[in-house]
Parts: sequence; structure tokens; C-alpha cells
Amino acid sequence: MVAKKKAAVRGPARGEATAVDQPAAERRAAEALLAELVAAHAPGHAKPISAIRKALRKRLPAAHEIVYAYNGFFVISYSPSVRGYEGLFGIRGDAAGVRFYLTRAKELPDPAKLLRSSGGQARWIDLESPAALKRPEVAAMIDAAIALNTVPFAREGRSSIVISPSTKKRRQA
Repeated sequence: MVAKKKAAVRGPARGEATAVDQPAAERRAAEALLAELVAAHAPGHAKPISAIRKALRKRLPAAHEIVYAYNGFFVISYSPSVRGYEGLFGIRGDAAGVRFYLTRAKELPDPAKLLRSSGGQARWIDLESPAALKRPEVAAMIDAAIALNTVPFAREGRSSIVISPSTKKRRQA
């Protein structure tokens, strides 16, 4: 009997994107922790967050979801690798609602003036529902962001869910 080797959830060399074969038990544990974060920080928004995640995974099936917890909110970054700094999109959830972030938004066309900012490169759109991602002006920004990205998303494979080490430490405290 040949033992199946577990794939480590480690990133590829800079500039490369690969899908990671995340073990099922690890994925279930990450999903459970994410569900806890949603319940703790964004009560009442679990269904929209789930639907938004599903829509983003459909659009980018091999994207890695990297989860960060902060005081009062959480962020799920969508990255071509397991390194969060290469993340292109993000979902931020808190008690007030859900925001969709684009990390290189300063470079994106926004003729409808949908993007909001607090400075820096990132901009966000308040999401009233997952259907907002399908609006032509939002879809065009997503397409433009993907085209600008220097690290391409893998075209094949499954996504993984990576809980950031700081989130794990914060949970233990």
C-alpha cells in the first residue's frame, strides 16, 4: 500500500501560481474556523458572505482564500498563491455589513464612481448582495483587476483556505 503524500500549503516561487491539493480535514477545519469568525464578527451576514464566496470561487476556482481576523472584523483575501500580499480581492465582514475590496483599485476605471476609499491602493464597494458582483460596472472592474495582476491565477485546480497564523494566535488568546 502506498501512502498518499500530503501536499503542504506553501506558496510557489514569486511570480508563479499553482493550485494546492489541500487535505480534506485541513479544509474542514479552516471552514469551521471561518464560520466561527463570521458568526462572531458579522452576525446576520453569513448567507451573503457564503454566496459571495461561492461567486468568487466560481470566477476564480483555483484562488486561495486567506483568512485574517482583526478586532471586530475579518477579511478573506483572494490570492493566486497562499501569500496574502499577492491577494487581488477581499471580502471584509463586520456587524455593519460586507465590503468587497480591490487591492489595486487606484489603477482601475470607475466611471460609475462605485469605489470608496480610505487612502492607499485599496478601494471597496459595499455589497448589499452577491448580485452586486454581476453588475456590469463591477464585473468590468474585476476583469480589469485580473488583467493588471502580475501573478496570474491558476486556471485549474481547487482553491484552498488558509487561516493566517495571526488569526490562529488571536483565537488561542
